Amino acid sequence: METLAGVTRMRLVGGNLALDFLNTRAGPPVGPPDDDVLTGYPALVAWSVYAGALSEPEAKALRRRSRDDPGGAQAAFTRSLRIRDDLDEVFRAVAADRGPSTAVLARLRDDEADALGHARLDRGRLFSWTWRDDQTLARPLRPVVHAAVQLLTTGALDRIKGCGGCRFLFLDESKNRSRRWCSMDDCGTSEKIRRYVAARRTRASG
Repeated sequence: METLAGVTRMRLVGGNLALDFLNTRAGPPVGPPDDDVLTGYPALVAWSVYAGALSEPEAKALRRRSRDDPGGAQAAFTRSLRIRDDLDEVFRAVAADRGPSTAVLARLRDDEADALGHARLDRGRLFSWTWRDDQTLARPLRPVVHAAVQLLTTGALDRIKGCGGCRFLFLDESKNRSRRWCSMDDCGTSEKIRRYVAARRTRASG
């Protein structure tokens, strides 16, 4: 399996494929991101495998196709960044209990229509959309867009939250909806350390 170091160091803590896609950009809670693991089409494919949106055989076929059509691969990658920007606007607005712009929702509608236009219905325990037959270079984007629309139309929107320590978004699935951090092992621990140091300084100065 081909992986890129920047992709595999990215934590999958969003609880939803679309939120994990947004979290490919890292940084502080406020302000611009300071890290981005999506550096090109190969990274997009590698992330899709890492996140479970592509199988390795599907990824292998896409890598081969991208080498044969570098222009098409670049166009798909550019589109992926635009979709990520759109989803970022939508879900940050939802997390802040605001309404996203009608323009970005219209683009998301069109992206979902395109995704379903390349999908097929497969039967498991229930029927579900799959993209097993889709061999286009935009294939990595289809399940991301569909996951976003599914979350917006069937999910509990008040469970979509922003981390208190970084720019990551996540789906709060805790029973009392009290989750504040993308991960207790990272941002939660950092906050506990910050509070501990601040408390020691206060005691020392007193």
